[in-house]
Amino acid sequence: MHKKDWNPELYLKFDKERIQPSIDLVSRIPVDDPKSIVDIGCGPGNSTQILAQRWPKSKITGIDNSVAMIERAKHDFPHQQWKLLDAGKDEMTGTFDLVFSNATIQWIPNHFDLLKKFRSILSDHGTIAIQLPLFFDMPLGKSIHRISKENRWSNQTESVNQLFTIHHHRDYYDYLSALFTTVEIWESDYIHIMDSHDSILEMIRSTGLRPYIDRLESNADKKDFENRVLADIRKDYPLQQNGKVLFPFKRLFFIASK
Repeated sequence: MHKKDWNPELYLKFDKERIQPSIDLVSRIPVDDPKSIVDIGCGPGNSTQILAQRWPKSKITGIDNSVAMIERAKHDFPHQQWKLLDAGKDEMTGTFDLVFSNATIQWIPNHFDLLKKFRSILSDHGTIAIQLPLFFDMPLGKSIHRISKENRWSNQTESVNQLFTIHHHRDYYDYLSALFTTVEIWESDYIHIMDSHDSILEMIRSTGLRPYIDRLESNADKKDFENRVLADIRKDYPLQQNGKVLFPFKRLFFIASK
């Protein structure tokens, strides 16, 4: 009953903020002419277009476990290849020169096994390139986690934290260096310029806040939980002189090659 599909329209409303990490990651991938690429967790296909722009001759396959996201990608980019598949649970077939994933693997457990799985579908000199949000390093992530532990919500939201898998960069380096010949790893803060505090809330409704709200049964609970989060947003992210709000968003990147 808690499994709800993603909302492509709400996700794409903040496409500018979501797409820049893909642009930056793709620009640093040291691959000249990959014949085949898989975009894991392609969503509505926005990150896939960055790959297609850099390597227009490559065969690119976008995969996602969301029916709504794959249907949106097929609608917006009908000439590209899309596949409904859960990278964490389903068998992945084929061989790829590049395995790419932007803001997806935090929803998949067992990252060492997952990275081994990605390596197994790489060609002899293949590369993986991955970005994930360090959501719980941010004031907003910590706030949502704290609120979810309050007595009013805890019985309904206690399982949510099991959905997230986000390790320290030291752990990822150890995982990657055991599997790959070369490893590059870095973190970046993206300082989003938001119109209001409500804009921050709306941006995370389709991502980090979504599983908490999905587990609340009544509309009153959903509204009150969001209002508690919004109150902390107003406290942790002050207004600028021109009325805008700066929203630093921390992300972890790594590129590794066989």
